[in-house]
Amino acid sequence: MLGKGLESLIPKKHHSASSGDVSNDPLGVAKEVKEELKKEEQDSPPKPFQSTPSGKAPSIEGPVFHIEVEKVTLNPYQPRTNFDEESLKELAASIREFGILQPLVVAKMEEETDLGTKVIYQLIAGQRRLMAAKLLGLATVPAIIRGFSKKNEVLEMAVTENIQRTDLNAIETARAYARLSDEFGVTQREIAQRLGKSRGVIANTLRLLELPSQIQEALSQGKINESQARLLLQVDDPQKQMEVFEQITSRNLSVREVKHKLKQLVEEKKGSILQVDDLELRNIEKELSDFLGAPVKVEFSRGGGKITIHFYSPEEAMGIVQKIKPEE
Repeated sequence: MLGKGLESLIPKKHHSASSGDVSNDPLGVAKEVKEELKKEEQDSPPKPFQSTPSGKAPSIEGPVFHIEVEKVTLNPYQPRTNFDEESLKELAASIREFGILQPLVVAKMEEETDLGTKVIYQLIAGQRRLMAAKLLGLATVPAIIRGFSKKNEVLEMAVTENIQRTDLNAIETARAYARLSDEFGVTQREIAQRLGKSRGVIANTLRLLELPSQIQEALSQGKINESQARLLLQVDDPQKQMEVFEQITSRNLSVREVKHKLKQLVEEKKGSILQVDDLELRNIEKELSDFLGAPVKVEFSRGGGKITIHFYSPEEAMGIVQKIKPEE
């Protein structure tokens, strides 16, 4: 959110502090942390993120540094895949005027090269801010540096940060959950616990991935909403499912109208089943009557049924029994 006194959060180009002066570090960056970062990146150490005495430090955890944009790499496990161009331009305009108000979160990564160990920073949270910074041609961005020992920690952090800080669409969220489960063996219960959600929410979100790719894409692009998509999951027939989907998009059906449409489909299905069952029932009765030589009534009920054989004399009854009785 934008607010007053925003310029105080961003250091001015002509006002920088000495990288070795811990007393001038209002965010309390420990000397040993700075020395470690210097050792790792002697060619271009990250600069502490400064604020003027009149400004308040951002509400964050850990020290904030200026990281060179070219050293920040995108996270291959980033859940967000769709970025609105207009929205990015608006963010870039805001950053041009007020600066980046919320630091990015990055993971410190080391790569071995011919020249030695190279330190890069993999993005965990803040891809929109990074993209906007690149649009503006900024040399550095403020970032919190975190260390991770396992790649699933990077993914979990990316999922958690993005769900909490921005609104991933339902498909992006579902794919992130699926990746946690498929690639890293995290159960639905564990995902729910780590993200502070119920297991049912996780399961229902994952079910969206059962929809055809065309419907998933429409949901991802906002052409249908999540409630409409969940209703489409109730349609077992793929052809009927696509028909309802096309009606939603072409006629702009509301959730209530979709529910009504599905109710009609259920009634049509029930009617069709009853007609088929009734015809089959009559055929069964005819076959039994012809075989036994007596009128037969077949009745189906929920979970069972009964067969009634009519006869008019003891002799007829014995004849029926003889026909039913297996040959010895």
